Amino acid sequence: MSEPKPKRKSCPRCQRPSTACICNWVCSIANAPEVLLLQHPLEVNNAKGSARLLDLCLQDSRMVEGEQFDEQLLTDLLQAGGKQAVLLYPATTKNDAQDLQYEAAEFVAQDHALTNIRLVIIDATWRKSRKMLYLNPLLQQLPRLSLQDMPASHYRIRKAHAPDQLSTLEAACYALMQLEQDEGKYQPLIEAFDGFVGQQMGFRINPALIDSA
Repeated sequence: MSEPKPKRKSCPRCQRPSTACICNWVCSIANAPEVLLLQHPLEVNNAKGSARLLDLCLQDSRMVEGEQFDEQLLTDLLQAGGKQAVLLYPATTKNDAQDLQYEAAEFVAQDHALTNIRLVIIDATWRKSRKMLYLNPLLQQLPRLSLQDMPASHYRIRKAHAPDQLSTLEAACYALMQLEQDEGKYQPLIEAFDGFVGQQMGFRINPALIDSA
């Protein structure tokens, strides 16, 4: 009988294998709006996912795993502290929204103090994010923030259907830049993301770098 392979050592902070640790790219950013990340279960162990790095970098963020959330739990997450929750999600046409119960209102940032905003971000593929929106009517009711005229994504490790389809980290950064009117503040996070992407591309070229631990 062959002996079982020893478990890989994991970093307790980023929860990645020690040889694939991303903590080197973590930079601390004092975001004014709070960020709530709703992570689809399939993204939790996805090495190419950017949400963990985003969560580690932002000083005021929380990440919760799930697809269909308990209504009371989601209510508590969205309304905690009396903040105004706003969903970062593209605008949907009437045809696109036929399966949704509620029509989303456009978010007007000028009506709210930055520190009283909770930016809600779905961390999932486009298809899975659509399903999460459908399964959670509370998310459908949130005012919606859409990004416009975004630059091409730096996300070279994951297939996108269009050049302006962004990673979770990039989308959050550009949304926070838009809300705070401060591009320079979040530039270190974009640079950290570039380092993370380069690291992941290195693992593609030489997978043994991960398996060596």
